[in-house]
Amino acid sequence: MAAYSLSIFGVLVLCLQSILLAVYSGASKGRAGALSGPVLPLDDDNLLYRIDRVHLNSVEALPPFVVPALLAMMVEVRPVTLATLVWVYVAIRLIHVAVYLRGGKAAKGGSIRTILYVSGALVTVVLIAATAVAATH
Repeated sequence: MAAYSLSIFGVLVLCLQSILLAVYSGASKGRAGALSGPVLPLDDDNLLYRIDRVHLNSVEALPPFVVPALLAMMVEVRPVTLATLVWVYVAIRLIHVAVYLRGGKAAKGGSIRTILYVSGALVTVVLIAATAVAATH
């Protein structure tokens, strides 16, 4: 597993990001006197809504990436290939969080935020394909 240490570290960064966003979301709701659960109004101009959505988005995106990353290690995808995919994905997710939290036009759907989300999904598809190829050889 030492060959996959960079990939493992990247996966742990993704998990930590999700936990930190959960804490940030909960603390933000607590400071605002909001209850747990959906934040109203459902509007990207509402910072509390964006914090909540970026946390939920992080949680939703985690399993479809982490499961293939772990499987990739099991079927011995080339460590450099896997580390590259993992860290490109980590970078995309970190930028996505920053853009969404910043707000403004870039945080609105159909813009930079969407491009980042789709880019992350494409990296995940490449990871799944690489894992499938390695599993069949």
